[in-house]
This record gives sequence, C-alpha cells and structure tokens, in this order.
Amino acid sequence: MAEPARLDGSRVLVTGGAGFIGANFVHHFLRRFPDAHVVVLDSLTYAGRRENLDGIPTRSLTFMHGDIRDPAAVALAMEGCDHVLNFAAESHVDRSIEAPGDFIQTDVYGVFVLCEEARRRGLRRFLQVSTDEVYGEVLEGHATEAWPLMPRSPYAASKAGGDRLAFAYWATYGLPVVVTRCTNNYGPRQYPEKLVPLFVTNAIEGQPLPVYGTGLNRRDWIHVEDHCSALVTLLTQPGIEGETFNVGAGNELDVLTITGTILKLLGKPGSLVRHVEDRPGHDRRYALDSSRLTRLTGWKPAVAFEDGIRQTVEWYRANEAWWRPIKEGEFRAYYERMYGTRKVLKEVRA
Repeated sequence: MAEPARLDGSRVLVTGGAGFIGANFVHHFLRRFPDAHVVVLDSLTYAGRRENLDGIPTRSLTFMHGDIRDPAAVALAMEGCDHVLNFAAESHVDRSIEAPGDFIQTDVYGVFVLCEEARRRGLRRFLQVSTDEVYGEVLEGHATEAWPLMPRSPYAASKAGGDRLAFAYWATYGLPVVVTRCTNNYGPRQYPEKLVPLFVTNAIEGQPLPVYGTGLNRRDWIHVEDHCSALVTLLTQPGIEGETFNVGAGNELDVLTITGTILKLLGKPGSLVRHVEDRPGHDRRYALDSSRLTRLTGWKPAVAFEDGIRQTVEWYRANEAWWRPIKEGEFRAYYERMYGTRKVLKEVRA
C-alpha cells in the first residue's frame, strides 16, 4: 500500500472554518501539523464566529470573509492550496423547514462552485464533509456506506445533493473527492440552536429544556475531536478517491438520556424538562456502521461519551462570555419562532 500523504507544510482550505466543526478542525489540525497553513473561507452567517479561531497565530492562518457560492471568493481562497475540506453548509433541520431554498443554495450550488474551481487545480484531496441524515430513518440495524439515501428533511436532502455532486466530479473529471458522513457532533464552540449547547445553556440559566415529543428519538453521539481525527486520517489515506466513509462513535442514546445527563452534571432539577409538540418529519433513529473506516485505517473514537459530555458541559459553564451574547438578538427571535408558540405536551415534575 502507498505511504500516507504528509500534511506538514501543506496549505489547506477549510470552508466554513469559523463554524463549530470547522473551527474545531482548524485547532485540531494545527496542533498536529504546526508547519501547515490553513486558509479559512467563511461568510460569517449567524453560526460562523470569528472568535472561534482566536489563539491561532497569523503565521498559521489566513482568514477570508467570503461565500462558497461566490466563484471569485472561492478562486482567491483556493490559490496555492493542496487540500480542501468543505464544512460550509446550512445545517439545522428546523431552519431548513423554515427556509429550504437557503439550504439548496449553499449545500448544493456552493458545492458546485467549489468543485468547479477545484477541478482546475492539482489538489491532492477534496473532502466533502456530510452527515448521517442523508440515510433518513434507520429503524433497525446500522447504515453502511451502501445504504440507500432517503433524506427526510430539506437539510438532509440538500446534503445528499452536495455529496452526489462531489462524487460526480470524481467520476467525470477525476477530482480527488472523498465524502464523509458523520453522526451527531457535540463539544465546545457549538452554536446553541443545537440540542447539547441549547440544553446546557438553558439549564445554566434555569430556563426550560424543550424536548420534542416523547424524547425517545435516538442518535449516535461523537465528540468533535474524534470527528476531527477521522478527517485527518482520511486526508492522509492513499487510494480512497471516490469513496464514502461513515464516521460514528457507537454512543447511541435517546434525547431524554442526554437531557438527564446534562441536568445531573449541572445539578439542575428534572422539572426544567418540557415535552413540546414535535417538528414535522422528525427522524426517530440514526445509526451508522463505521467499521469500514476502522478496517481500512485503524481509526477508532478515543473520547468516551461520559468524559466528552462532562468536558463539554464544563466548557459552556466556563465560557459564558462566549454564548450569552449569542443568545440575544437573532437567536432570541429564532428561539421564539421555534418554541414560543409550540404546544406543551407534558411538564416533568421534580
């Protein structure tokens, strides 16, 4: 087998690199490859935050404010880069129900713009970062990479479209594409519309935790550092162009279990839980089989859920100055749209 690619001294474009997973990847990558240089292209929408990249020296980072739908911005950002990782996406199911067109524009057309520019350059690898939600509900067993794509939300459908478009650029033009499909991430710097940071910050504030429906929807939960290590592994693995890899952690838990764990870690009462009317088309279960990635590369998740969730809760408790300003303004208006008029089904008594 060919030797793994070297990343020391490389120049890597990370789109969406000021968002949750993208920013954590930039920090992770530069800790491992301090001689590399990362170019971040981010449009700094509500979930992209420049301060997520604080602490990275300027010799290692070039930040460019721009949109992946803009060919000129993409061409400038990709200049001299040998690897591209596309994290840029509209990525919240609830928002995709409100405004599906925004998701199509970024998650499909944006991938087209990136692929068009990338095929004109001699890239070593183009990593399209996707989601397990493209498989839709997996009520039994675990989805392999050969599982049918059955997305059930505009978000999931837009990501499936971007995945297949990137793959088509490998099949048609030879662009060295690798697609990854990861399960639910949690960790520091996650925008508080997502379940874990929303429930942690609401609990800290003594505010209700809005649980959709029964709260028995199940997901696999992976710490963002484990996701980042899998991506680095796939950047360096030779001979996998045109392939897709699932990335999971084997921590399948329902929302009520996550909620109870957060409340216990914060010493907060169960009476904060509010069961509210479910969202349309809410998938009951996602479950990935990521054994192919492990067999091929030896990668395994390293962060136990009990350790990862405790560290995550502590990060939000210690970084109120990061999330409190976020929960004002646009977020407050969004929160009221999502939960302000949603019917309460059940309140939990202490």
